[in-house]
Amino acid sequence: MIRALVLFGLAFVTTLSAQDKRPNILWLIAEDFGPHLGCYGTKEVSTPVLDGLAAKGMRFTRYYTTAPVCSASRSAFNTGMYQTTIGAHHHRSHRDDGYTLPAGVKLISERMREAGYFTANVKELPQEAGFKGSAKTDWNFAPPMKPFQSANWNDLKTHQPFYAQVNFQETHRTFHGAPHADPAKVEIPPYYPEHEVTRKDWAQYLDAATELDRKIGKIMELLKRDGLLESTVICFVGDNGAAHVRAKQFCYEEGLNVPFILSWPSGVAAPAGYEAGKVSDRLLMSIDLTATSLAWAGIAKPTGMQGQVFTGAKAEPAREYVFGARDRCDMTVFRLRTVRDARYRYIRNFTPDRPFLQFNAYKEKQYPVWNLIKELAAQDKLTPEQAVLAAPTMPEEELYDLENDPHQIKNLAKSNQPEHRRALERLSEVLTNWIEQTNDQGRIPEPEEVAKNEGSTKPPQEKKGKKKKEG
Repeated sequence: MIRALVLFGLAFVTTLSAQDKRPNILWLIAEDFGPHLGCYGTKEVSTPVLDGLAAKGMRFTRYYTTAPVCSASRSAFNTGMYQTTIGAHHHRSHRDDGYTLPAGVKLISERMREAGYFTANVKELPQEAGFKGSAKTDWNFAPPMKPFQSANWNDLKTHQPFYAQVNFQETHRTFHGAPHADPAKVEIPPYYPEHEVTRKDWAQYLDAATELDRKIGKIMELLKRDGLLESTVICFVGDNGAAHVRAKQFCYEEGLNVPFILSWPSGVAAPAGYEAGKVSDRLLMSIDLTATSLAWAGIAKPTGMQGQVFTGAKAEPAREYVFGARDRCDMTVFRLRTVRDARYRYIRNFTPDRPFLQFNAYKEKQYPVWNLIKELAAQDKLTPEQAVLAAPTMPEEELYDLENDPHQIKNLAKSNQPEHRRALERLSEVLTNWIEQTNDQGRIPEPEEVAKNEGSTKPPQEKKGKKKKEG
């Protein structure tokens, strides 16, 4: 009897401790990466570490960034706010004008630190890891003087609880993974030319994903070595869509849909809504991870934060719609807005007079398929689905039935079918309301000279000698 009471007491204390314990939170962020892992059904990629993490944790199939390019997307998910609301929507803008976040908006690292968390954007890893984190931030605003307290992995085990990011460059071009994928066997989307250039390029992207997985494995080994595995929530995500022609920088599924794998530690009580081994098709946005990470840390969602909590006692109702936006990237000006629900994606193009392949120095230099499409179009060697990308203009509206057309190659915007008309009208109204309600700053164009100078307010001669970042 006494032994039973002792065991009960220990179990009670252990349960209470697990409930009260604040977890460490680790974001593993891949650059320019779509859901191209084995666990998402991709062939010719080897990702056993992430596949294993997904099998034991939760894998989300409808997780979307708010922008299809890094700086705008990162500005959003590091604050929990739409980049269009906070004036951070143009790629690599505000780098020389001192622009700061609006009142009441803060980085997640600031909020975590204020609540007693140690914060790190890890660059320096132990020697046995064999690599360094990129420590990428790339925000379109002037950050606080010290947005993170450390860049060193070894600080984590002595400073708990922690909120940390490790950023990985592998799937950003230029790719440098060891050969693994067979170009002849990779699966090419139908809107890209069936060509050896396309196949080689796609295989190299998957090889980069294989290398990414290897490095994630090293992080898992470090967590285990340092005794952190049972106290650390692990979130693996992409910062924006895949590094391909119609993905990154554009508002199709491929530009916004990224992987999200959530692994909850055994030493901390899991929140309501977390189901180990489950695959979820709940509509989520990257800014929701921000709000939810704060909730995991016991931090109330800040007033006005647009991200939504999706687990735990403070979980909000599931989203019916998710939104995305693309504005100027480098010297290339587009304004695209999009919304999707469980079935349809609607895109509104505010700059329809421009070609999809409007000049962009970065893509022309780094994306061989970008130039291949133009070459084959000149030779009239593209299929109708591929030729859309080489058209001289873009449609004002696009509507795709994702259930029946997952590659989004049949634009239903002019369909006369009542079902399609209703979807178009509904999503168009939803998008218009979102633009108004979130105070979309993209309605105000950048000054022409600033746009021409890729976001800089200084004359080109004043930038000489500075190394230009790409992508």
